[in-house]
Amino acid sequence: MLQINMADVMNVLGSLTPYLIAIGVLFVLALIITFAVNRKTVKEIATRKIIHSESWIVALVGIVVAVSMMMSGPLSTLLNNATITKYELSDTTVSKANELAKEVQSEAITLLKNDDSNLPLSNKKVNVFGWGSTNPVYGGTGSGSMSKQYATTSLLDGMKEAGIETNSELSKLYTDYRSDRPEVGMWAQDWTLPEVPAKQYSDKLISDAKSFSDEAVITITRVGGEGADLPTNMKADGITYTNNSKDYEDFKDGESFLQLSQTERDMIDLVTKNFDKVTLVYNGANTFQFDFLSNYPQIKSVVWCPPAGQTGFSALGDVLAGKTNPSGKTSDTFLKDLATSVSYNNFGKFEYTNMADKAAKYKGFTGDDITAIPAFVNYSEGIYVGYKFYETAAAEGAIDYDSMVAFPFGYGLSYTSFEQKLNDVTYKDGKVTVDVTVTNTGDKAGKDVVEVYYNPPYTDGGIEKASTNLVAFEKTKELKPGASETVKVEFDDDDMASYDYKDAKAYVLEKGDYDISIQSDSHTVIADQKVTVDDTITYDSDSNTHSGDQTVATNQFDDVAGDVTYLSRANHFANYKEATAAPTNFEMSDKAKETFYNNSNYDPTKFDDDSDEMPTTGAKNGLKLADMYGKDYDDADWDKLLDQLTFDDMDNLIANGGYGTQAVKSVGKVQLTDADGPASLNNNFTGVGSIGFPASTAFACTWNKDLAKQFGEMIGDMAHDMHVAGWYAPAMNIHRNAFSGRTFEYFSEDALLSGAMASNQIAGAKEKGVYSFMKHFAMNDQETKRTEMLCTWSNEQAMREIYLKPFEMSVKEGGAQAVMSAFNYIGNTYAGGDAALLKTVLRDEWGFKGFVLTDYFGGYGYQNADQEVRAGNDAMLATTKITNHITDKSATSVKAMRQAAHNILYTAANSWQYADGEPKVATPVWRTAMYVAWGVTAVLALALEALTIKRYMARRKTVATVEPDKAE
Repeated sequence: MLQINMADVMNVLGSLTPYLIAIGVLFVLALIITFAVNRKTVKEIATRKIIHSESWIVALVGIVVAVSMMMSGPLSTLLNNATITKYELSDTTVSKANELAKEVQSEAITLLKNDDSNLPLSNKKVNVFGWGSTNPVYGGTGSGSMSKQYATTSLLDGMKEAGIETNSELSKLYTDYRSDRPEVGMWAQDWTLPEVPAKQYSDKLISDAKSFSDEAVITITRVGGEGADLPTNMKADGITYTNNSKDYEDFKDGESFLQLSQTERDMIDLVTKNFDKVTLVYNGANTFQFDFLSNYPQIKSVVWCPPAGQTGFSALGDVLAGKTNPSGKTSDTFLKDLATSVSYNNFGKFEYTNMADKAAKYKGFTGDDITAIPAFVNYSEGIYVGYKFYETAAAEGAIDYDSMVAFPFGYGLSYTSFEQKLNDVTYKDGKVTVDVTVTNTGDKAGKDVVEVYYNPPYTDGGIEKASTNLVAFEKTKELKPGASETVKVEFDDDDMASYDYKDAKAYVLEKGDYDISIQSDSHTVIADQKVTVDDTITYDSDSNTHSGDQTVATNQFDDVAGDVTYLSRANHFANYKEATAAPTNFEMSDKAKETFYNNSNYDPTKFDDDSDEMPTTGAKNGLKLADMYGKDYDDADWDKLLDQLTFDDMDNLIANGGYGTQAVKSVGKVQLTDADGPASLNNNFTGVGSIGFPASTAFACTWNKDLAKQFGEMIGDMAHDMHVAGWYAPAMNIHRNAFSGRTFEYFSEDALLSGAMASNQIAGAKEKGVYSFMKHFAMNDQETKRTEMLCTWSNEQAMREIYLKPFEMSVKEGGAQAVMSAFNYIGNTYAGGDAALLKTVLRDEWGFKGFVLTDYFGGYGYQNADQEVRAGNDAMLATTKITNHITDKSATSVKAMRQAAHNILYTAANSWQYADGEPKVATPVWRTAMYVAWGVTAVLALALEALTIKRYMARRKTVATVEPDKAE
């Protein structure tokens, strides 16, 4: 959940400064008058006293007015959110959510190795080694945090529930060593990996363990979080880490967080010397470096358990005990050496050396003064992300696949065996149909996944194409031993088209033979069949668009390619060394600098159009937002309703979009609440949260679109209970690199798998009337420097085929109604101010109807509402006054504001809370208190005024009686 930071506090104080100054001035003036008006300056006591009294009455009224203006102005959003009624989940919803969460994790757990049928455990007593067994990974930090309202099932609890007895002496050793997990948070990161040094395992402890059971389970855990990427070098400057022993260091220079620490390695040595049947459970979202497995034949089984949410570890217990047959498949490629990743050298922090004049200064999360210099990251691998590189490079003879890859994408074992028979592949009327019969040939019930890939015709030096591309998939129902299911998988032929950004500047389906295969993973072909495209199809006309585009998809991001050398398949990846090397040019080109904007040089008046006409505002047409429920986006009544908005109405909607949309009295709109959390709903102000589900990576590992849909529906049910209208999720950035800190929140290295999971979650929530903010749009694939003007350079083919595709699927297939834009720059343009992205592609091409919200609005020296609202970013995720208000009141600006208001109100009107007419909401407590304060102040002021006048008259009368000559 959101954490309070000093930057927010400073922003709040900054917005209150004028009011606080006014209060101070009134108080000081009253004091000055009190002391200045004395016997020396005003001799008559009656006059002196009335001046004193009147000054304090005026000060009182003025101070109450100033406080009221603070509360109804810059503090109103915070007060509304903080005092909103706390709605919690019903017991029925909690029960159903917990059941679904366990089912998701049951299908997410992935069996990577199982020699000698070591699993399921034959002995229901087991020694569980590893500190992480007592403090496992449930989710991520930041937006991925779990709610503390509900019970959480631990790893050991889950094993106990499954009937597995664990060695309590070992568990006590770990809890005594350290009870809490070091914090890897948004504001600071402690990367320490607590693990008991091998020397602290007494001979008796090991002897007792061997007597307890001949089975051993080793747990290795890794956590990531919002705000920081995982360290690629644990000895680098700025890394906080405490070694587990003074006798040695856990990591050598160059070793990463995703490798074994020396203490973990020593622990594995100890366990494997004493046990022959060992299961390794890796609990984390980021792919781990399994370069050590061949050294330990005693490790018979390896299980990947992604972050499990609040109840998911019950599923792990069932898998280990054999009550559940694992059916998960990897969502990413596991490498034996993560430093050989195709993106390894082009991931992280690279600051420009010629952009100091564009540095941004702002308050950091901890209140420190930050000076951020624009930085960059080059997506130099182009379309060859994850398995698309490793499979293609292997096919080209450019790499030794077996020496690089530990476990392929789409890989996962089962306790049973399956046979997949390719019955037929047909190609007719633009649709490819793959007919497969799946038979359970083993002796345990289980599920399997039909993975369909295509290998397109490739011309050396032509359009870049990977040799292996996931194009469709389906998961079977549970099949009993001997049972079969015929699975039909369909996809459109334009799903195999490639984007040619150099010549056609459009999607192209080249003529030739396309190899359609069913595979057990990205590397292992079960069977294949060719389909032939007779003539090249270029999707470049309104009558022939790609994938149902509303307008032709053509180049919009030529300038985003930058000065980068992109990896090419040509001549067997001849430019591999050059393209994947670390950057050597740290200067932004002069051309790019000319159009680089942040708050230091963006002037909205330079972009005003004199031909724009000022829209109507403040009309009295009598329409209410409730009247618009179910009406088309272009319905004529929308213009009438929008005419009713004033400038301030629109500015309030746009500027204060943090965690909900604001009330607008002129159109009868009530305040709506939006909640954070990729795996749950978290109300950051009331503190109410929902059940935390397994991480998004776990959903991808299920390869089960139906479970994703059910999760979206459950989000909808929980939102109804909590009175939430919008959900800040799902997030669908790409696992471009294993070290991304927010991997847990994203799905996969593959765009199709990511898009399938995300679009189904969105569709499920939409059925319940909840709008999902698909995020972070787009190319926010790392945490390092993401809030500090990170310029992301990529060619348009990679953008469209890899990074934008999950969002496109979420709009076209999921019906997305809301978007959260990203912090990073697309090339040299802030994503939240990129009209090509937010207007041309999102709305014009894909047909999106809804509103776009920024990521958290901290200003950061480049976020400003004037630029963003004109580019199609409709609302600012802000709760305090900063650069989130519109400053330019030109016709161009007001037109953009009106469009933004239309988008926000359209989404709000079609949420579940407007399904039965205008929602009834109580007046916020703070506003009622303010009204009471007004009344009390008015009565008090009048009473004081009456008393003051009465006393003044009495004093005057007394003076006139005593000194009549002086009273005249």
